[in-house]
Amino acid sequence: MTMIELETVNLEIDGPKATIYLNRPDKKNAMNPQMHQDMNEVLDAIEADGGVRAVVVTGNGDSFSSGMDLEECFLKPFDDPQLFYRTNLVALKWFQRLKAFDAVTIAKVNGFAFGGGFLVTGLCDLAIADEAALFGLSEINFGIFPAGGATWAATHNLARKQALYYILTGDTMTGAQAEQYGLVNKAVPADRLDEETDRLVKKIVRKNPVTLALAKQVYERTTMLDLPAAIDYDQAKLWELSRLSGNEWINVALKQFEKRSYQPGLSTYTRSEQQS
Repeated sequence: MTMIELETVNLEIDGPKATIYLNRPDKKNAMNPQMHQDMNEVLDAIEADGGVRAVVVTGNGDSFSSGMDLEECFLKPFDDPQLFYRTNLVALKWFQRLKAFDAVTIAKVNGFAFGGGFLVTGLCDLAIADEAALFGLSEINFGIFPAGGATWAATHNLARKQALYYILTGDTMTGAQAEQYGLVNKAVPADRLDEETDRLVKKIVRKNPVTLALAKQVYERTTMLDLPAAIDYDQAKLWELSRLSGNEWINVALKQFEKRSYQPGLSTYTRSEQQS
């Protein structure tokens, strides 16, 4: 197991699972410039490891993240345009990296998930929340609209009326409502949050990592294509998958199916037979 402790973020890599802990609990894990730098560093570390298939993002203490540190990210650097730009560019960089990460990303959300916390939840591929967690886009309450990708997160995770409601009112939704509206996959009582997240991670890490990465790419691209173009794209990616994985889906998975050693509709194949 690898442990990395930075000023505002901790990282634990345990085989195919990595866990990122936002670590400013006294500030409800508000994202300051140091946290943005630390997040880029831990994403570098996960990529360098090469074996991680699932990345859990969570917060130490009683909150996921209360969003941007308004004083450190906005008030203090505002009078220096270049400093303001550089300060927030670091944040925008890791948000985009998280969205495009090869490994499957999972938000484990408790407590507050406002602004940037809402955004990170929406950027992650999957999300499990405490049913009593509070999500919100509070930007309208201090005179701006959700930016830096936060409007994107609402638009791509919620239906139009719900997205606009939370953007325009600044009201909060609970974890249970977030499940109902599609922002998270599942909301559970707080004492089951770890268990439910671990159950999901165990499902993910058994899959072929090349397939996981390309499945994410195909999904994202398909949202922008009509059916003929989507089929052309996914067929090209299927050939890419076959090349990169040594035709594992044929040589391992379907060979096991041929022997009736598993049922694809109910379980996954055993990757231990893969020789590479």
